[in-house]
Order: sequence, then structure tokens, then C-alpha cells
Amino acid sequence: MPIQVVLAAVAVSASIPILWWSLASDRTKPKAADGGLSTGGTSTNVRRLTLESGAGSRAVVPAIRSFGSALMRLTPVGWIAALRRNLMLAGHHGDTYALERILVLKVALAVLGFSIGFFPFTDLTGLQHFALTVAFTALGFFIPDGIVSRQGRQRQEQIELEMPDTLDQVTMAVEAGLGFEAALVRASRAGDGPLAEELNRTLREIQLGIPRNQALTQLADRTDVPDLDSFVLSVVQSEKYGIGIGQVLRVQSEELRDKRRQRAEERALKIPVLMIFPLAFCIFPAMFIVILGPAAIRIFRELGSAL
Repeated sequence: MPIQVVLAAVAVSASIPILWWSLASDRTKPKAADGGLSTGGTSTNVRRLTLESGAGSRAVVPAIRSFGSALMRLTPVGWIAALRRNLMLAGHHGDTYALERILVLKVALAVLGFSIGFFPFTDLTGLQHFALTVAFTALGFFIPDGIVSRQGRQRQEQIELEMPDTLDQVTMAVEAGLGFEAALVRASRAGDGPLAEELNRTLREIQLGIPRNQALTQLADRTDVPDLDSFVLSVVQSEKYGIGIGQVLRVQSEELRDKRRQRAEERALKIPVLMIFPLAFCIFPAMFIVILGPAAIRIFRELGSAL
């Protein structure tokens, strides 16, 4: 493969982010009015505001949304549902066009992977060239799925870690005389992680008129944490059967603390098993070389002299 072709492909790939930056950046600071608001006027020049915004918000973003909508119509429904679920678990449920951007990114990376696998390796045989091109294309296409799925898993693990402490705060607030919703408000304000964000969204839904049981059920649907599902189910059943919410929260709090301790003990018991692989493949070979190496060298020297 000529080096000129490889350098040209690298230059084209590097020019894509530079082109995006030049189109998406604003040329000037947007002003809210055409000399009206700063001087007490009320007229707003919408055309000027639109022209002063960058080309990204005027051309690139609408084009991406249109292309993403077309890709949504062409993508199987099962893939769209799974990707939407992963985006929701990763915390992107408030982003309207996150799904369209992910689909466009998948196609762009697939094209980039096809270019990397097809052009620089033309000296390979037909089957090898085809397999390498397919591998790079598939890798580029599924990279966004892996990133979103990893973000979702990390977010759910963070929610699981925050659950016992948050539930303790809710329990103490309820036992101190606050209502359940007021206790949720207090716990959400005290935290700053993904669980606090989900509680804030649930409280906003309740304020908009959604019944509390339905809002809590939607909270459980937006996450994939068994402890949170158990908590929501207990609260819904306590309200349905007239059981005191304080007693239910106390039982749930103790159960979550026991589960957290059991998970910690389980991870501690797995450590010796996980240490076998670095010991067997990294530490033991080095020890054998240091201990048996001089003896092996001396044995070979003695055998060579005897022969």
C-alpha cells in the first residue's frame, strides 16, 4: 500500500473534527434583541438571532436529526427498543434526540471502520481482506452500544450503592414526623448522584399530578436495581393495604444494610480466586526464573564441559 494513500486517509479522518468545530462554533456572541431589550424596547429580531448562531445549530444539528429519524425507520424495532432502554439506564432519558445522535454515530463509525479495514490492507488475499473489513466495520458500528451499555451499568451500580444511605435518610425523616414525599425531597436535596436525580424526577412527576404509586412505579421502570424495585413494591403495597409507612421503611432499611454487607463479604471471598491468575501467569514465572535460572545455567555448563 503506498504511503501517500495512507497519509491521505489519515488527513481526511483528522479533518472531520476540524470541520465540525469550524461549522458548529458561534461567530459572535448571540444577542437577545436588535437593540430593543438593552434600551427598554420589546421587539426581538429573530432573523438576526438565527444568523448570529453557529452553522451547527442552523444546519448540522437539523441534518443530523433528519438523518437519525430516517435511520430509526430503517432500524429493526427490537434494536431501537434495546438502545432506548440502554440510554434510559445511562441517564439520557431527558435528551430528546439522544437516540438519533447515537444512530448517526454508529453509521459514521461503521463507515470509518470500513475505510480503515478496506483501503490500507489491499495487499491481503480476498478472504482475509473481506474478513478484516467486516471486522472493522462491525467494531465501529457496535462501539456506541458498548459505551452506552457501560455507562448504564456504572449508573445502576452507583444507584445500588446509594440506596441504603438514602433509605436511611428517608426513614429517619419519616420517623421524625415528616411525610413520605417531604422525606423524599429532603433525601434528594442531600444527595448529588444518579439516585438523587431519579428522586427529583419522581417528585416533579408527582407535582405535575401523576399519582404517587404510578410515579414510583415509573421510577422502578427507569432503573435496573433490584433493591430499588423492592423498595417501590413495599411502599406501593403499604399504601394499598394501609400499613404504616415508617415500619415498612425501617424493615427495608435493615434489609438493604444486610444486603450491602453480604455483597461486601461476597466480593471479599472472590479475591483469592481472582488472585490465582496474576500469581500463576505473572509472579510465579518470575520467581522460577530468579530461583531456578542460576541452577539451570550451571547444569548446562557442567553438561557442556562433560561432553
